[in-house]
Amino acid sequence: MSTTPGKVFLYGEFQTSVPAFTKALWEPVNEQLQNVKGLIRKTWLLGIGTNTVGGFYEFDSIEHAREFATGLYAEQARYVNASLTVKIFDGDITEEASRAMKSPHYD
Repeated sequence: MSTTPGKVFLYGEFQTSVPAFTKALWEPVNEQLQNVKGLIRKTWLLGIGTNTVGGFYEFDSIEHAREFATGLYAEQARYVNASLTVKIFDGDITEEASRAMKSPHYD
């Protein structure tokens, strides 16, 4: 059994409030993300009551997730003058439990 997961999830959030979640905000970011190595998909998130912006990302490896977190994601946070919260999770070990809850990330 491999000790390195093949399915890796990253949760990230900018600790700043965005006035409006509009196409002008997310479209250029989506364009940047098209070139992120190992990124499989992203789900955008917006904090209820806080308007903090973040996302739930799926990567093909821990290395690619860490590279993103310390590279482009950190640069984006600096650009908007925000602190960044990032957590990386093993998606393999939780597969059976996630499938039992009909997670779309395992279809």
